[in-house]
Amino acid sequence: MTIATADLYDERGDALDSLALQLHDFGGRVAFDGPIRTVRCHRDNALVKALLATPGEGAVLVVDGRGSLESALVGDLIAASAVENGWAGIIVHGAIRDREAIAALPLGVKALGSNPRKSAKEGAGEVDVPVVIAGVVFAPGRHVWADADGVLVER
Repeated sequence: MTIATADLYDERGDALDSLALQLHDFGGRVAFDGPIRTVRCHRDNALVKALLATPGEGAVLVVDGRGSLESALVGDLIAASAVENGWAGIIVHGAIRDREAIAALPLGVKALGSNPRKSAKEGAGEVDVPVVIAGVVFAPGRHVWADADGVLVER
C-alpha cells in the first residue's frame, strides 16, 4: 500500500519536492508511486504510446506536454496498454481523453484536464530526460509518490 503523501512529507521534508500544480485524478487508482520515466513532447503522443507498450515494472511515466490542453496525450487504449505492461501510473502535464474508460482501469492517472481531440503521431519529443514541471524536476530513476493530496518527488 502506498504511503500518504502528507505523512511522507512529514517524515522526509526537504528531501522531497512538492508539485504545487493542481492536477486532476482520472485513473481508477488515486494513490500510486514508483520510479520515474519521462517523455517530453508537445501535441504528439507517439513516444508515450511506444513507451507504455514496454514493461513498466511499476514505474510512473511523467509526460511533459508543456501544459497544452489542445489535444490529448493519453487515451483509453494507451492507458490500457500501460496496465497490461505493469506501469503504476501516468502524470501528464497536459490533457488526456476517454475519461470514463480510464477511470475504470487499475491505473493512477493525473493530468491538467481532458480534450477529445487526438494528438499527432509523428514521434517528436524525447524519452528519459529530466523534465521540469512547475519548478519541480522529474528525473528518470528518482521516485515519485502521488495521491489525492498531490505529488511528491525525491530530490
